[in-house]
Amino acid sequence: MSTSPSSTGVEWADGAVVRVGVLVPLSRPGWGEAGRHLLAGFELAVREVNEAGGIGGRPLELVVRDTAADPQRAAAAVDELAGMGVAALAGEYHSVVARAVAARADALGLPFLCSSAVLDALTEQPTDWVARLAPPQSRGWQVYADFLLRAGHSRIAAASQSSVYWAAGTRILRDYLASRGGSVVELDLGVLTPSAVCDELVDNRSTAVLLLAGHPEPAVSIVKAVRHDRRLAGIMIGAPAGQPEFAEWATLLGEDGAAIPFLRYLPERLSPLGERVEAALRERLGAAPSFVAFEGYDTVAVLAEVVGWAAATTPAALRSDGAERARIAEAWPQVAVEGTRGQIQFSRVPGISVWQWAQAPIQVVDRDPAHFDRFRILHAR
Repeated sequence: MSTSPSSTGVEWADGAVVRVGVLVPLSRPGWGEAGRHLLAGFELAVREVNEAGGIGGRPLELVVRDTAADPQRAAAAVDELAGMGVAALAGEYHSVVARAVAARADALGLPFLCSSAVLDALTEQPTDWVARLAPPQSRGWQVYADFLLRAGHSRIAAASQSSVYWAAGTRILRDYLASRGGSVVELDLGVLTPSAVCDELVDNRSTAVLLLAGHPEPAVSIVKAVRHDRRLAGIMIGAPAGQPEFAEWATLLGEDGAAIPFLRYLPERLSPLGERVEAALRERLGAAPSFVAFEGYDTVAVLAEVVGWAAATTPAALRSDGAERARIAEAWPQVAVEGTRGQIQFSRVPGISVWQWAQAPIQVVDRDPAHFDRFRILHAR
């Protein structure tokens, strides 16, 4: 599956193309809607890059692989794409999958721009081969913890499944809240049914329960159970990982899915570029684009810049997959790109092993109960 440069109407002088391997979840158990939005952003940006003349006169082409949220499948796709001679890798939404991709890309010497996954430890050791657009989990989830405290919630329950990602999120919340007089009790969804979760919430006198769980299940069933338990009428449900962002959430839950705060990586106001891209993405998707679609667009904008920089600074005599890939990795800290959500530059952030966009915007939002298709900004940083 790949985009075709011929679809843009641009005629190219030769057959040379710049191929980028794209990894996205398009099938279960992955969050397929997130994958489709991410890919829509990629495809829109590629079309615009090619209509503007490509990269150094060469068209940009995507070679897409469905990860289905499977780390092993994703790692195998990295090997395949590397063998095809792609200039770089990009994409992924699920943090555990992105970690597998980053590790394999680092081992192969293949540049990887992570679009949406947030797990702090994408690689075990510092690397120059990997850069990331999304804010690290420690920053985003601390913003969410600050929101909880400001909203008056200091006794938190985390209904969580077993996962490196959920465990990291629980640890971030617990450490941040504990230092400010709050507490987190963990409810193990490996043993508790939705009704048993409700019983635990009553017994623990929690004022908020966070869904650290997969979508649609068991997250949807827990929301329904809590919403319809009279003992829990005053409890807040939260979903820091962003499950309510997508239309499927609204379809499955209706009004029960409103007023559930989650993290979203958009500025309070889009730039003129962001507004133009939003309109184009809305037309492409047939619905309002999620923040993930903007991440996809920004990924291609950055790659076009770094690949162009690498091509311009690599002597023709040295142009091979290895040389060009190394120059792309060197370009991460060299470029500044106007993205849909702000100026994108990469730097080294303490505790993060990859090149990081440190200023990525962060919001806490929810679906407005009075207008379910609208989002309310509750907190921003």
